[in-house]
Amino acid sequence: MRSSPIASTPDAYARLERIHDMFEHRPYLSLGAVRRDWLDTRLHFRLGECGRADHAPLGALYVWNDDAFAPHSGFDLHAHRGVEIVTWVRSGAITYEDDAGNRARLVADSVQTISAGAAIHHTERNEENVPARLFQIWLHPRTPGGTPRWAARICSRGCREGHFVTLASGDPEDVRAGALPVNADVRVRIATLREGTMVHHMLSTPGSAYLVADHGRVDVGPVRLAPRDGVVISDEAQLTMVARDDTDVVIVELLR
Repeated sequence: MRSSPIASTPDAYARLERIHDMFEHRPYLSLGAVRRDWLDTRLHFRLGECGRADHAPLGALYVWNDDAFAPHSGFDLHAHRGVEIVTWVRSGAITYEDDAGNRARLVADSVQTISAGAAIHHTERNEENVPARLFQIWLHPRTPGGTPRWAARICSRGCREGHFVTLASGDPEDVRAGALPVNADVRVRIATLREGTMVHHMLSTPGSAYLVADHGRVDVGPVRLAPRDGVVISDEAQLTMVARDDTDVVIVELLR
């Protein structure tokens, strides 16, 4: 079979290399794993000695864990400081409690934000009879210290079907529009896409982001994501996504 003259040209190779640089696919099965009796976690980014060495942070984003809590288990009282945490509950429910008096049962389609500030002590447990699945995202704060802050809200499938909704943001305009505030230069968004849906999504300058497909396949530019795959996106102004199945898509966009 003759080779395609287009595929063998230097310009074609340069285009392929540019695509590889702009879209770094992180398949779910390639992610680092942490397993305990009650916890099953996949790490999209390396954290300490856990995870793959080549899965480096992206700007303020340095943790994205795909967690499954067994029933009647979870994290007992522990402390965080100097971190912004965004949690998206995908199924089941998590019960949250902290030393500032906040307590909530976070059901599926809930988002929670924590600004740990100088220090916050909290518990996160699955008190249900079924497993809980969630994404937990950690961000470097713009400024260290300060008074801890907690907030939560529901974002139903109906309000996000076919388009992105901002769950949490460091942009004051997003917060005025209903997003939960975080002390970090990021925007966290979610969309529910039905099979066959095409979405064109504009990114903030400089166009860097991390995107994860939840329970279905989706094409992001030239990359096909299987369920729970991630992709690093660099130097892109616009993303074209095509859902191959019904799925949720969660994205963290860098604001600077």
